[in-house]
Amino acid sequence: LLLLLCFASCEDRVRPPVSMTTGQQMPDQESWNSQVVFSDSGSVRAVLDAAHIRMYEERRETLLDSGLVVNFYDRDGKHSSRLTSDRGTVNDQTRDLEAFDNVVFTSDSGTVVKTDYLFWDNAKKKVRSDRFVTVTSPKERLQGYGFEADQGLKNYVVYRVSGEAQVHEKVKQ
Repeated sequence: LLLLLCFASCEDRVRPPVSMTTGQQMPDQESWNSQVVFSDSGSVRAVLDAAHIRMYEERRETLLDSGLVVNFYDRDGKHSSRLTSDRGTVNDQTRDLEAFDNVVFTSDSGTVVKTDYLFWDNAKKKVRSDRFVTVTSPKERLQGYGFEADQGLKNYVVYRVSGEAQVHEKVKQ
């Protein structure tokens, strides 16, 4: 009887604690080292690679963490730019992407944008940020608060700007 009592009292100490989670906290789908292709009318517009993806169907949101890379393509299917960041979210309804932390957006022409936050508007094929950005191109280095560009970084605007740019002046003769 004493031995049975000893085992019964030890049982609660050995049992691991149980944590209760609700269905809203658990993702509907989860994957690691995955790729998501964004297409429009059969044409690839972007390819996202993420180390960890969690999809929440009720919230219509996909969370990306542990690093992500997005390669963007133009209307002709040619690679135009690349975005990397530590984490991000995708609005599953609009397919818009928000990238957070150590965001680097690089065009194939050599323009590089660095910031802590970048929003990609899937419908407009544009990117923007309302945070501090650094834009480096072969001809200029700009800094500012706020940024808008096409996803190929061919045309961009930096708000509240400061920086250096090469200016070519015509010499009068």
